[in-house]
Amino acid sequence: MTDIGNAAEFLALAFIWVIGLIALVAVVLFIIDVTQSSDAVRRNFPVIGRFRHLFTELGEFFRQYFFAMDREEMPFNRAQRDWVDRAAKGKGNTIAFGSTKNLQPVGTPIFVNCPWPKLDHGETQAAPMRIGPTAKHPYDAPSYFNVSGMSYGSLSKPAVRALSLGAARAGCWINTGEGGLAPAHLEGGGDVVFQIGTAKYGVRTEDGELSDEKLREVASNPEVKMFELKLSQGAKPGKGGILPAAKVNEEIAEIRGIRAHEASISPNRHPEIDSVDDLITMIRHLRAVTGKPVGIKFVIGAYGWLEDFFDRLSKGEPDDAPDFMTIDSGDGGTGAAPMPLMDNVGLVIRESLPMVVDMRDKAGLKDRIRIIASGKMITPSDIAWALATGADFVNSARAFMFSIGCIQAMKCNTNKCPTGVTTHNRRLQRGLVPEDKAVKVEHFVENMRKEVNIIAHSCGVDSPRDLKRYHVRIVCPDGRSRPMDELHPGPALQS
Repeated sequence: MTDIGNAAEFLALAFIWVIGLIALVAVVLFIIDVTQSSDAVRRNFPVIGRFRHLFTELGEFFRQYFFAMDREEMPFNRAQRDWVDRAAKGKGNTIAFGSTKNLQPVGTPIFVNCPWPKLDHGETQAAPMRIGPTAKHPYDAPSYFNVSGMSYGSLSKPAVRALSLGAARAGCWINTGEGGLAPAHLEGGGDVVFQIGTAKYGVRTEDGELSDEKLREVASNPEVKMFELKLSQGAKPGKGGILPAAKVNEEIAEIRGIRAHEASISPNRHPEIDSVDDLITMIRHLRAVTGKPVGIKFVIGAYGWLEDFFDRLSKGEPDDAPDFMTIDSGDGGTGAAPMPLMDNVGLVIRESLPMVVDMRDKAGLKDRIRIIASGKMITPSDIAWALATGADFVNSARAFMFSIGCIQAMKCNTNKCPTGVTTHNRRLQRGLVPEDKAVKVEHFVENMRKEVNIIAHSCGVDSPRDLKRYHVRIVCPDGRSRPMDELHPGPALQS
């Protein structure tokens, strides 16, 4: 009984001490809150006002897991993420009881099924397509679906390794993003597209100028198949890349050619490119130095320059033209960008892609310039729509992030990514095992191709690249759908 009494007395004293400590903390916080002047809520409602910040932080979590419906979240809803997750795990992607997708919103594409679809045993994969026929080393790209530009530095080392290994297994290319060529990009042994951003990371001099010597060094890697000159990207057109200082370690600084532990801000454009003529000069120079196909990436806003560009190309020599154009969407993604640019600047891919395809075809450059569509396309219907619209290839970034474990925690710019995809915190990176995730990347690409094929066969064609605009109807403001080839007839019908 004595032992029980002593234990009860101890617990009572501990409880009193805990209550006293809580009261003391509350008094200290009360004094701090009523005397500070930076937060009106805390000043007027001391202590209790602090819960507002806590609930704001937790609100994103609760909305994602408990309150948001499958099709409600932004930028990607649960249904989209779950499709990528199942595809990456190699699971069946059948669903029951009917679609949860609202097919009424204006702009929704609806594919037109054929009364006599292609039989499954007649399935044919899309053949490789040549890019850069006039380059010294043209590239026969094997896959129409590929990994879009994501920089080493913005993405963690394990994430880039997983994408490199997985892309090689799947037979698609991986774009380096503007952060330079890292050993992790080459580790898989697959095809690589080297992106040249406005800061010329990886191919720059100490002063930030383009270095032909480093260009040749990068081009000497047999895995590097093409060079992409980035003029702008969808999430932040008119602004350069942003890499927080916390992510600039010694290795990343060496790869990029910058100082370690300092924030790296790219210029908002290439200083040496002021006109269409300057752009053509740069394209020719890059192709001459590297010997490999050279393309440009941009998001459409003002497009008068593009009309002038195509007019000039149609009258010029073949080497004036870029070998490919990557069209990014105004709602594209990135780890860090100002909200006004991310939300309100640049045309979305649904409008810009048919515009650029028509301009190219009108200039008679369909067989010379390949079109790559990029921006918020992660499901088979997205890819099939882009191919039907006229794209030759489709790039995706966030879809591949989902395939290696991204949960859309929205922490990309904080170095606190809980899945290790966009952090350099070694403890958090530990959760991402590249060899395991590489298999998921492979499964994701294979299942994407399989299900795009299903759409193509339903429309009565053998291969996804046989899809045309007349295979798609677009929901219009009056609630009815209309054939896409009527809404975007192309240069042949326009004339």
